[in-house]
Amino acid sequence: MKAESEKQISKAESSELDQSSFGLSALSFPLKISFDGKRAANNLTGLGNYSRSLIESLAKQYPEHQYLVYSPKVKHAKQIDSFFEKENISLKLPKEGGFLWRSLNIIKDLAKDQVQLFHGLSHEIPFAIQHTKIKSIVTIHDLIFLRFPQYYQFIDRKLYEWKSRSACKRADQIIAISEKTKADIVEFYNINPDKIKVIYQSCDDGFKTAMPESTLNRIKLTYKLPEKYILNVGTIEARKNLRLLIQALKTVDHQYKLVVIGKETAYFKEIERELEHLALRNRVIFLKNIPFADLPGIYQMAELFVYPSFYEGFGIPIIEALYSQVPVIAATGSCLEEAGGPNSVYVSPTDVNGLSDQINRILANLQLQKEMKEKGLEFVQKFNSPQVTKQLMDCYSNLLDSATT
Repeated sequence: MKAESEKQISKAESSELDQSSFGLSALSFPLKISFDGKRAANNLTGLGNYSRSLIESLAKQYPEHQYLVYSPKVKHAKQIDSFFEKENISLKLPKEGGFLWRSLNIIKDLAKDQVQLFHGLSHEIPFAIQHTKIKSIVTIHDLIFLRFPQYYQFIDRKLYEWKSRSACKRADQIIAISEKTKADIVEFYNINPDKIKVIYQSCDDGFKTAMPESTLNRIKLTYKLPEKYILNVGTIEARKNLRLLIQALKTVDHQYKLVVIGKETAYFKEIERELEHLALRNRVIFLKNIPFADLPGIYQMAELFVYPSFYEGFGIPIIEALYSQVPVIAATGSCLEEAGGPNSVYVSPTDVNGLSDQINRILANLQLQKEMKEKGLEFVQKFNSPQVTKQLMDCYSNLLDSATT
């Protein structure tokens, strides 16, 4: 099939069609769409999952095109290996290496591979791409490093700002993953809102199908999960605000434990101190390095999902919880209302009593839980992969078409 696609491309390239302009008519033959694949090829969580899921959805829904993933290196892991086994997804490693390859030398490879479009999946695109015939898109997930600079090292913050600001100025199109992120781009970078398209994210399809009871039992035994638990998923860092949830747990019905899944940072020491101070160590279970295949099952067995983060660009864990038919409590103040919808519950990220009250209220009311599950599942369909993928391909098509007008 891949050989057949390459023949079709060769035929199209030999036609009289002007290959310097790739409009909607260009979609009648296979395109070569390229991506910054550093995270897709190396990260097993977060932006790695997002990147692979996005590209896989495109490759499945629009198999007539080729998807070229550029990365300076590749990590061998089951998730990543299976990703690159897809017939129309290709890994592209440097022909000329160097630490600046993703920023500079990649342009030579893109030109040699005759790609029509480059999508920077996380805040950056190659320098000077605006001087080529290759159309460019950059996805901005958040500008938290500007909104909450205290959570970042000075050098890191300045580097993130420089790369993302430059990419927003140079890219032909910006994709923001939420209306809140779009507003931040306009505010901090003074970008014309018309240049920014909001395309929400989905989550892995594994969260969208109920696991069989036998699998759930195996997962429960493997990780020694309690009968009734509240779930929190995310890096254990100050911005995610796990401390508030720990404090609220003190006055939550004692038959419920808290399961926390996430990578530990220096902030974890604060959490440990809080647990000792409140005498809650035996009510909290920390899990890390969970195989991705088991994660949906852990969601599906939870009684409640709580996400009290001070600030997010979107909040994929909320989407995962809603697809898993778990009621959600999240924090006000960023974009989490966009992800959770009108039937999730929101509290201030500084209101301990408010959080514990809402947790107890939901856990004590089976009818409310049922309603939150049903309406949450209905709401989250707006983030379903086919719909989001179509919006993305439409964005590509419109951008390529604009070259002809």
